[in-house]
Amino acid sequence: MVYVKSQTAVSTAANTKSSDLITGQYQFIGRGQLTLYALASATGLKATLKVNGVAVMDDDDLCMFGTSGTLKKMDHEVVTQAVNGGRVELFLRNTTGGALTCDYILEYVPSK
Repeated sequence: MVYVKSQTAVSTAANTKSSDLITGQYQFIGRGQLTLYALASATGLKATLKVNGVAVMDDDDLCMFGTSGTLKKMDHEVVTQAVNGGRVELFLRNTTGGALTCDYILEYVPSK
């Protein structure tokens, strides 16, 4: 198991889309399984996750939200998908009138 990216309190301003959140060593992955865990501060935050240009999530709501508590893998799994590999991109889009935050973990398990 490899953590592609993990961040807490990623802030997205009102009515904006974040820049690509995946950079660095694990921006490119091989064949395997990709899982996104996320906890938004309120409703109105959407995510787009792409691998090699193919959408795993395409501007879909982050359905788990709350202003207290911590991100738990067993409770906050948003999507799990087998992928062929390529460049990983993750964007957050805020559809509300105020800034929202999000904790997330993007996990990659290579195929054997």
